[in-house]
Amino acid sequence: MKNLSKLLMAATLLLGMSGTVKAADIPRSEYPRPQFEREQWVNLNGTWSYSFDFGQTGGEKDWQRSKGFDGKITVPFCPESSLSGVQYTDFIPCIWYQRTISVPADWAGKTILLNFGAVDYEAIIYIDGRKVGRHCGTGSSFSLDITKYVKAGGSANLVVQVNDDLRGGKQPGGKQSQALKSAGCNYTRVTGIWQTVWMESVSSNALKQVFATPDIDQQQLVIRPEFYDEESAGATLTVQVLDGKKIVSTKTAPATNNTVVVLPVKNPKLWSPESPYLYDVIYTVRDAKGNVLDKVKSYAGMRKIHLAGGYFYLNNKPYYQRLVLDQGFYPDGIWTAPTDEALKQDIEMSKAVGFNGARLHQKVFEERYFYWADKLGYICWGEQASWGLDVNDELAVRNFLTEWADELVRDRNHPSIVAWTPLNETWGARDGVYVRFVNDLYNLSKAIDPTRPVNDASGDSHVKTDLWTVHDYTREYDRLVANHTFKPGVEPYRNMRDRNYLAGYNGQPYMLDEFGGLGWIPKDERGNSWGYGAQIETEDEFFEILEKEIDAIAACKHITGFCYTQITDVEQEKNGVYYYDRRPKFDTAKWKRIFEKIPSVIEDPQDLSDWKAQ
Repeated sequence: MKNLSKLLMAATLLLGMSGTVKAADIPRSEYPRPQFEREQWVNLNGTWSYSFDFGQTGGEKDWQRSKGFDGKITVPFCPESSLSGVQYTDFIPCIWYQRTISVPADWAGKTILLNFGAVDYEAIIYIDGRKVGRHCGTGSSFSLDITKYVKAGGSANLVVQVNDDLRGGKQPGGKQSQALKSAGCNYTRVTGIWQTVWMESVSSNALKQVFATPDIDQQQLVIRPEFYDEESAGATLTVQVLDGKKIVSTKTAPATNNTVVVLPVKNPKLWSPESPYLYDVIYTVRDAKGNVLDKVKSYAGMRKIHLAGGYFYLNNKPYYQRLVLDQGFYPDGIWTAPTDEALKQDIEMSKAVGFNGARLHQKVFEERYFYWADKLGYICWGEQASWGLDVNDELAVRNFLTEWADELVRDRNHPSIVAWTPLNETWGARDGVYVRFVNDLYNLSKAIDPTRPVNDASGDSHVKTDLWTVHDYTREYDRLVANHTFKPGVEPYRNMRDRNYLAGYNGQPYMLDEFGGLGWIPKDERGNSWGYGAQIETEDEFFEILEKEIDAIAACKHITGFCYTQITDVEQEKNGVYYYDRRPKFDTAKWKRIFEKIPSVIEDPQDLSDWKAQ
């Protein structure tokens, strides 16, 4: 590992100087933002120096000017992971990172951006000892304009200070353990940089972001652009939509933040898990003389989501979501996939056993995951790492809202994402701050992205929601059917019925978004491991229980989607379809036959609003 760290340090330093190092020499070398890709960029992953700061006194010691700390760490892997080369798993209240960055000479005259995929939690960035920015977030991405702090053709000293107070209740933590060791459904912590760090150069008139909305009913793609310079005289934006190599639509419009570009896409090829067709999209910004100022490669999926009559609709057809819970943990990288191929493999594994999507659980997944979901045809629910947050504290919820807004903007163009579910099992919620928080959370989500349903809190504590989601790990067929069969004059099943300040059911699509969790635990691991329910001793017994649960769900006509717990084991929680290292537990065909007993496309939908008439 030490030799690998030295090799990566040399490679990344050389890349900053010349840009000639091969991508294979850098961990996670692929472009991190495939839906908004530029050619001129420098990957800053690799070996950095670091030091823990347990007393949080580094600032007093002038560490922001350090030219190198004693330790070596491989970015973008967190220090708790084995891939980082550190593997320190106790609490880390503060960590400092350092490396030299070199700016290519041909970036002269351009804006230089320093980008971070994710840093947990408070990141303070210094260049040559000067503070250039600060960001708070568990999984949100951020970008800093460092043009005035660096020089094209020169190098600079980059230092990143990260503060992390997981147990303070003011920041989201997700499934990171608040005890020393992993326990129950909480696992190894993630501190500091855990996604790719990179630089890129752009024109001052460059495209900052877009909101691309497919409209299949009117056969068009609607683009709302935002530029770094709100309006530049004579500058234009040209948008091209391509079907393979054929341009099917193109339009040029003024490059201003007031512009809306509407591109006809006749007889569009629709995106779905069964047929995940993607159109390439190219954005080109030119000045008044026609010179290219910016060029961004992207893609879009033409698909529509809406809710009606108790159903979730995909492309104007009722669609049954066969989801699996995916917590996005890896034995060697913790929250960070060891390779881009590993992200792709997780989705392929899931599809192989009959799932058409995933509820991405208690973690903001990186953009490369959504890229593969878009490419492979896999629907996703986007979630925040809400556990650990005091949902009754005003500062805590204010921190959450800021980060959630950033995540919505970052990911709202991915066709694979079909719902937002920011919170999970908010057991400690009380009337007051929490109710106001959830109302604001719902309204903010809809203001940023009105195209998708919002599941305010998975597993109930519903205040304002488009989906009615419940968790039930009951195994018995009769009890499952009884729990989820609607009865005249009785509110449907909910996990927190006793909280009278919560919202009542109002005809939303009803989904069992956690069930199963069947444990398969080797005898020598049973003392430290667990799954939901009693121990299962044989493979035949396992699949008999699973099939009865699916049959029970199918018998409940109001259930219009499910989420099975879970795709892989995670540390001591042994209830995955696959082992933690991604080996299959059983023949994938057996899982697939059972889960696909419920078809994804609902051919003959019934009226699910009959409960209202009672």
